[in-house]
Amino acid sequence: MSFLGGQIDERFLMHRLRATSLASIVGVALTMGFFIYHWIHDHVWKWELFSIGLTMAAVKQGLMAYYRLKD
Repeated sequence: MSFLGGQIDERFLMHRLRATSLASIVGVALTMGFFIYHWIHDHVWKWELFSIGLTMAAVKQGLMAYYRLKD
C-alpha cells in the first residue's frame, strides 16, 4: 500500500480489526438465525447453513486462541 503512504496508521488498523470481528459475529448470527428459522417455520434442516455458521464460529475461535498463544 505504498500509494497511501502515511495515511494508514494504528487507528485505521484497529478500526479494520474491529469491523472484521463484528462482521464475522454478525455473519455467524445471521446464518444460524436462518438455520433456526427454516427449522422452526419450514420444519426443514438446512445443513448447509448450519455447516457455514459452525465453520465461521470455529475459525474465529481458533484464530482467537492462536493469536492469544502467540502474543
